[in-house]
Amino acid sequence: MSEPLLASEDHPVAHPGYATFLKVWAALVVLTGVLVLMSRFGQSSAVWGLLLVTPVKAWLVFYFFMHLKYEGPLLKGVVLITLGTLLIFFALMFSDVAFR
Repeated sequence: MSEPLLASEDHPVAHPGYATFLKVWAALVVLTGVLVLMSRFGQSSAVWGLLLVTPVKAWLVFYFFMHLKYEGPLLKGVVLITLGTLLIFFALMFSDVAFR
């Protein structure tokens, strides 16, 4: 009676092999190198690099390594709501700096 949690008999879920995880890992290493390279050009480019590249890296980790790709829409929605709430808290935290 071992049934997969996300698969049905009509639609089996095919999980990726090692090659996919190695490609994602290589992309994460390259993006980390891009961040290190951008930090050499000054503080402004390092901040923009962090703001642009880090969400891409986080998406890769969530989507592949945490298997969000294979989850249902409910869990994906919960993750999006949680990240949106975190973004709101960060915006409120940094809004104080604008009024100093």
